[in-house]
Amino acid sequence: MDDDENLPRKTNDPLAALVKQDLDPLSVDELDERISALKSEINRCEAKKSFAVSHRASAENLFKK
Repeated sequence: MDDDENLPRKTNDPLAALVKQDLDPLSVDELDERISALKSEINRCEAKKSFAVSHRASAENLFKK
C-alpha cells in the first residue's frame, strides 16, 4: 500500500471524478469505448513511467563517473 493512498485527493482531481462516475446509464458500447480509452491512458502512463525510469538511470550513470 502506498503512503499516498491515505491522503485526500484534490477536489478537482480528474481521476477521483472518473472513479465516482455512475456507470449504470452507460450502454455496452459506451462501456467498451470507456474501457478502450482507459487502456490507452494506461499505455500512455506506462510509456511515460518507462521513459522516466530510463532517464533517471541514465542520469545516475552519468553522474557516477
